[in-house]
This record gives sequence, C-alpha cells and structure tokens, in this order.
Amino acid sequence: MGTWKALYTEAFHKVTEALPQVRGVLLAYNTNIDAIKYLDSQDLEDRIERIGREKVLKYSEELPERITRVEHLLGGILWSIRRGKAAELFVESCSVRFYMKMWGWDELRIGGQVGIMANLLGGVYGVPVIAHVPQLSRLQASLFLDGPIYVPKLECGKLKLVHPRKFWRDEENCIHYIYEFPRGFRVFDFEAPRENRFIGSADDYNPNLYIRPEFREAFEEITEKAELAIISGLQALTKENYKEPFVEIGRHLDVLSAKGIPVHLEFAFTPDEAVRRKLVEILGRFTSVGLNEVELASIMEILGEKAISERLLKTEPIDPLIVIDAMNILMDRTGIERIHFHTYGYYLALTSYHGEEVRDALLFASLAAAAKAMKGNITGLKDVRKALAVPTNEKALIFEEKLEREFSEFERGVAKLEDKQLVFVPTKIVVSPKSTVGIGDTISSSAFVGEFALR
Repeated sequence: MGTWKALYTEAFHKVTEALPQVRGVLLAYNTNIDAIKYLDSQDLEDRIERIGREKVLKYSEELPERITRVEHLLGGILWSIRRGKAAELFVESCSVRFYMKMWGWDELRIGGQVGIMANLLGGVYGVPVIAHVPQLSRLQASLFLDGPIYVPKLECGKLKLVHPRKFWRDEENCIHYIYEFPRGFRVFDFEAPRENRFIGSADDYNPNLYIRPEFREAFEEITEKAELAIISGLQALTKENYKEPFVEIGRHLDVLSAKGIPVHLEFAFTPDEAVRRKLVEILGRFTSVGLNEVELASIMEILGEKAISERLLKTEPIDPLIVIDAMNILMDRTGIERIHFHTYGYYLALTSYHGEEVRDALLFASLAAAAKAMKGNITGLKDVRKALAVPTNEKALIFEEKLEREFSEFERGVAKLEDKQLVFVPTKIVVSPKSTVGIGDTISSSAFVGEFALR
C-alpha cells in the first residue's frame, strides 16, 4: 500500500506539471443540463405502488429500449438500483417528461459527457477546449466554468471561438434527469450493492446527435486549434436515426485522422443493437476507447462472445482476468491502440505501446474521480490534491497479487506483454459519495489527456 501512496503522489505532480503543455482538446457532441434528484426510498415505493408494482418490476428485469410510459421510467430506476449499475434511456413520451418535471430535482449542473469534460479540462485543469453544445441556452451557458472553454461561432462566414457565456443567443434547454442512489439504498426487498444512478434523457437534440452548423461548415478550421479529440454522446441513437449522424462522424474522423489528431471514444450504455454494431465496426478508426463493465459486456455480445459478456455482468467484484480477456478480444478484432476500463475499485488499460505514463495518467484520473465523488463538482486542482488523502482500495490488492501470478513481468502495476502493455491501478474509494454522475467522464478525460500530456 505504501508503494501505491508514493505512486499516487508522484503521478499527481507529474500530470499537473504536464497539463499546461496541451494546446487544445476538441469535445463533441453531447452537452446538456443535468437535473439531479437524490432518491428517497419511501417516495419511490409510493410512486411504484401507484403505477402498479407488477407493471414496474417487469422492466426492472429487462430494460426497455426507450421510455414511453411511467412504468418504463420507474422500472429503469429499479433496474439500476438492483444491480448498482448505471443506465441511460431516451424519454420519448411528453407525458413522462412532464411527470419527471413535476417530480423535480435537487440541483442543476452542467451535463452531457462534453459539458462535464469541458468544465473539468478547461475550467479546472486550464487546458483549452472547444466544445460542441447542441443548444446553447442562457441557463446552459451559465453552468460553464470560467477558463479556456470555447464554442465556435460563425459571424459573416468567419469562425470565432468564444466562451459560452459570450455566445449571445438563447436556444432551448436540453434537460436530462439523473436519479441518484447511495450504496445500501432499499426499495421493497431490493438493496443497491453500490451507489449509482439512472438517467432519463428528455431532450430532442442530443439523442438525435444534432450537429451544429458551425461544426458542419467549419470543422477543418476548428480542428486547427486542437491536438486531441474526444467523441461521445452516441449512446441514445437508434436504428431509425443513426445513419445520417454517422456519415458526419465519419467525415470528422477523416479530418482528424488526416491531421494526426488522436481521438478517444467515450463509450456509454447503448441499448440499440444496430448502433452498437456500427460503433464496433468503426472502433478501429479511434485511437482509444473508455468503458465500464456494462458497456464492455454489451460489446462482447455484439462480437459473439456471450459467455464472457455474461461473466462480466455476473461477477462482483469483477475478476480482472475476465476483463483482460475481453479487452484482448476487442483490441485484436478492431485494431484500436488503447482500451481504458474503469470499474468500482480498480482501472485497467491495455495499450499497443509501452510506457509508465499510462499508469501515472490512470492514477491521476483516480484522484480526479475521488474528488468528483466527494464534492459533486470539482472547482479547482486543490480538490484533486485533497483526494490524495482518500484511502486506496485495499480489496483490489488481492487482484494485484493475482495479476502478479498471471504475468511474469508485472511490476508497480505495469505488465509488459509481447506486443501490448497492461496497466492495473487500485482506485481511491469514497465511502459516501455526494454524487456518481460524471465520474466515468472525469476518469476517461483525465486519463486520456493526462497520458498525452506526459507523452
């Protein structure tokens, strides 16, 4: 444990010193407003009983593809609570949207993977970011932090990059409802094995992957200000609406590839099988992908590896050897250079290249995740520094010993394989997190950008 304490401290200093060297990060495509509701057990039980317990329980066993009735919403929330797993579904019904609005929220925050990453990278780390914001309302703009955060604006055909608060247009509010629950949260006979959340996406722009005219008309010029790109927000697409956005994504990937800009895909729970198949098909065009066990299992299913998919979801805590098998299959089948896996208690990275900076970036990402869990919102690097005092997950050390036995060359979290490198880090564990939403985005963006800064 002493070794990891020293490695954490060293990684924090290395990454924070390197971050100012990053010239710019392009972030696309999903930004919204998160309306966060901290669930109350009695209130949730009463709501389920009013709709009909049997109706709701049906959808806690198997998620619907999208939400068209209140029982879908409540069943989806129960699905997440029973498993301690995150899930996100599009809310198609206006009546369910009104129901969620009347249920209310406890706080509003910047939302969407792009919004969360923009505030973290630009507002906290001081790394210049260019963010795609499908609808820039005054409320949305007010939720962005100060710092080098920019959105593109076309004036008389000329591109300008301005802070969102200087965009001077009031577009629609895109609100996603986040239902948070702590570890041990009880509903009827179900108890949450760990803290997590369920997300109901109630806007018509992000789920359809609306791409702004500025990004369609001036993308090549926009990319001149970036040396890294992170793409996210593809998870709500369906077989009915994904084809047109994927044409534009393909064009963007062509431009980024031609300029040699590394691109990370932040995967998310994607209910539609056709969209998942398309994502797997184009995954080799990305440099890196970030995902958790639910998302990795869903990809294994597409690749015909159902046994591994089931093992990823049924084992708790997840055996890293199962994860490593899945990561190897994914890398071999797609040719992607970097796979970053995050789960409760530890992170893994499989890369087609070698270097300790991969481990150091994961350690820094773990500190950022702990800070996010403690505060809900990170407002400065001082919050990340404070996370050094958070205990490292001792239970993960059993897995470290297992990996030491499995791999002959395994030292300080790094295993050098014949043609790849595997990195394992035990994470910092916040016992009673204030919030879980955005932690995965915090982890992946910190690790990807931090590793690039160190390299």
